[in-house]
Amino acid sequence: MILSLETAPTEFITASGINFAYRRLGTRKGTPLIFLQHFTGTMDSWDPDVVNGLAASRPVIVVDNTGVGKSSGNTPDNVHQMMLDIQQFITALGLTKVDLLGFSLGGFVAQILAVWNPGLVRKMILVGTAPQGGEEHLLKVLEEAFSHKEAPDVRLPLFFTPSDASQAAGRAFLKRASVRTVDRDPESGKAISDPQAKALIDWCANKDSKNSMLGTIDHPVLVVSGSNDTMLPDANAYFMFKHLKNAYLILYPDSGHGALFQYSTLFVDHAVLFLGN
Repeated sequence: MILSLETAPTEFITASGINFAYRRLGTRKGTPLIFLQHFTGTMDSWDPDVVNGLAASRPVIVVDNTGVGKSSGNTPDNVHQMMLDIQQFITALGLTKVDLLGFSLGGFVAQILAVWNPGLVRKMILVGTAPQGGEEHLLKVLEEAFSHKEAPDVRLPLFFTPSDASQAAGRAFLKRASVRTVDRDPESGKAISDPQAKALIDWCANKDSKNSMLGTIDHPVLVVSGSNDTMLPDANAYFMFKHLKNAYLILYPDSGHGALFQYSTLFVDHAVLFLGN
């Protein structure tokens, strides 16, 4: 049986007192790709097209970090602790080399993990994210998105542009992401959103005038953004591309924070090409 994001069983592993929920799928050969999720996102917030597409050629692991979804513990309110927790999870699995796909807040975690434990990371894909001290508009964008009472799901105005094409792609994504009905993660509440919002805002407020973090990262990095990301603007992506030592940049047209979901097939193709074997 070939497992997919929709069918893979939820497994658990304990590290440093935290019972981490995760799902493993894909091939057994190759460097495992760890998915690090966005603000309030769970394993079931990922696009199956993206996860399954990448799992066709490599091992893939999706995980709920501390306090999120079915993982135990209290959600940290700072990126450094989130990084320490996910590092403990990776170590508990017995992995010594991984690739990282960090989306939004998960991209912060990926960056700091690469700095603090460079030998653990082979390559990184940073999507819809920002460097330390980057530009963010989280609260403003959330307020705007929740004002759209006509939207059947807040992710439509939050992750996609108002154009007909982007909204249609958003509805298709929501349909794909709702296929799994058994053993789904619970939705995130204030116990998750409040500390994660603090972590995200503090990360961007803590300026790194010398770009010491980006300058420390030697790993190959693929930086991806939508052309109209209102939460973590695409200027962050260009800034990271300019200041990382070994980075490639992709901007998808007419797309917002969820560009990787809007262009799921193209994103998988680009990611596979970048990651190689």
